[in-house]
Amino acid sequence: MKLDNFYKLELGIDKVPTFFNAFASIPSFTRLKDIDYFCGMKYASPNLKIYRFKESISRYDHSITTALLTWKLTNDVTQTIAALYHDIATPCFSHVIDYMNKDYVDQESTEEYTAKIINDDEKLRHLLYYYKININDIINFKQYSIVDNKRPKLCADRLDGIISTGIAWTQNINENDIKNIVNDVSLFINEDNEYEIGFKNEEIAKLAYDTSVLINEYTHTNEDTYMMELLANITKYAIKKEIIKYEDLYYLTEDQLFDKIKSSNDETLLALINKFQTIKQEDIIINETPEIKDMNLNPLVKTKRLNN
Repeated sequence: MKLDNFYKLELGIDKVPTFFNAFASIPSFTRLKDIDYFCGMKYASPNLKIYRFKESISRYDHSITTALLTWKLTNDVTQTIAALYHDIATPCFSHVIDYMNKDYVDQESTEEYTAKIINDDEKLRHLLYYYKININDIINFKQYSIVDNKRPKLCADRLDGIISTGIAWTQNINENDIKNIVNDVSLFINEDNEYEIGFKNEEIAKLAYDTSVLINEYTHTNEDTYMMELLANITKYAIKKEIIKYEDLYYLTEDQLFDKIKSSNDETLLALINKFQTIKQEDIIINETPEIKDMNLNPLVKTKRLNN
């Protein structure tokens, strides 16, 4: 079952706002249907057990569900659209490009294109004008604590990331767990006097927390670190040799970009791609492990932190 359809089922079709489909059909946004949520690792070697994903999830799926969660909790049009477009500048291979840019910890280097993509989309600008939404309020989505928040706090983006990764990659939650999580979340005022997504029941909060811990373990494995770095190096080399342009990362689909790289006659590049697609577990060796982004989470249970 596609996760966006599951959310619509759980939230109720009647609760999906009338404006939603118009904003979700913008070409610069629908491009995200072809950007894999798991950073291009769908192309990785099948010899690695770590990448046997249960579901195929795109950045589009993630953005839809993040926005629907925001709408469920706020009924605020501007925050919902900001949530919908929070990943509009996601490049092909997603956080692999942060690795390429040596942004291992924050993983925000690719957000520089957010303003450009939104400002360049004439249809989107017209929609924002029609709904009387300030374009800067969409570009600056981090101003909304419900949409985005600093760790270890919870927000809609982070919550959907936990759910999507938990069902598709770590595979420690099921559809019934998703239903319980979605139905349990609510808004609370945190210690910084801001709205934050939290849980009404400690058991559900613990499930989300445990999933985040497992995700953290997966993203810090030698296999994941090695493969993210390898695809980053492949992409960097392809840009250096002018096989692709840096801008292609933001305007092509992943299949288009990967095919463009693979169609090269550069022997060095083809050897790297072959390694990426055929490597075995025992051949993965890391000489120096970079400091990777920590997925730590300490959600609210009503007005208190789960782990205090």
